[in-house]
Amino acid sequence: MAGWQQLFWDNQLVSQIAADSEHKEVAHHQFNLLHKGEELQCSLQARVVWQPFFIEYFASLGDQVIAQGQRNSRDIERQTPTITPQAEKRFSLVGLLSLGMKALKSAKVIKVVLASASLAAYSWLFSVQFALALLVCLVFHEYGHIRAMKYFGLKTKGIYLIPFIGGLAVTDEKLNTRWQDVVISIMGPMFGLFLSLVFMLAYWLTGLEFFAGLSVFNAFLNLFNLLPILPLDGGHILKSISFSMNGMLGICLCTLAVIGGIILSYSLSLSLLGFLLLMGMLDIILEWKSRHNSHLLPLDRYGQVVSSIWYVALVASLVAIIWYFGSSGDQVLGLPLILLGS
Repeated sequence: MAGWQQLFWDNQLVSQIAADSEHKEVAHHQFNLLHKGEELQCSLQARVVWQPFFIEYFASLGDQVIAQGQRNSRDIERQTPTITPQAEKRFSLVGLLSLGMKALKSAKVIKVVLASASLAAYSWLFSVQFALALLVCLVFHEYGHIRAMKYFGLKTKGIYLIPFIGGLAVTDEKLNTRWQDVVISIMGPMFGLFLSLVFMLAYWLTGLEFFAGLSVFNAFLNLFNLLPILPLDGGHILKSISFSMNGMLGICLCTLAVIGGIILSYSLSLSLLGFLLLMGMLDIILEWKSRHNSHLLPLDRYGQVVSSIWYVALVASLVAIIWYFGSSGDQVLGLPLILLGS
């Protein structure tokens, strides 16, 4: 439904109609099927309401209605996706890594090995104490993704820590809606924001700079995850918003939003953030051509607005934490702000 209404029969595309949040409610699919040498005239009438989402359909053979039904967004979120023809995929290092993780996910010992390797790697770069704190931040971030997956009824396979990369929250099940993608993606950084606020509160109560360092570094880590670059969380969020909008309007609005973010970043001397925003937008534009192959139910206008406000507010909150500690005059606490301004 995202970008097109596509109708398949025995994994063969038999009808296709342009569809998005601005499309008229009722669509008529007309197609012919060959059965035992006889050509059958078939039709499917679909009534689609986007806000809130609701679909009602009538399948006909000739003039006779042979099947009918209705579904809403909750039904689609809870359904088990069927296998549809897949778009041709390009070589992807992230994809290979994901396949490798899927092959290993059933062995619990792999989680322990990867966690130990991560602890050793970060201890070598920093210190054992800081490495432990960093793993706590990573696990808490990934736990946010896990909680969102469970909220939507998805079965999870746990959290994998990968040295020098971060972590992965793994599930075998496929998503059905763009809203699921937004919520699952954004809840990791949301949990990260909560953890940074807890560290900040601990710093105010104790005066220990260790907690201040954890707060600002964790905020920087989660802000990086919100960059609109695939496969980071921000890339999934921006892609879901832009690909749910009507035609070129979505990509144009997202482009304008990113340009605004770039201008704001440079005006605040956050040069690196502005550069990464630009790279992320180019990444989304390159993905635009494949939007018609998605089976995900797009966001309605309410979902687009809520997702956008949620994303901007979360980014602003994390930047505010980095700015707060960066303006304290402490060289170590100001390092994330210096990195953003480099």
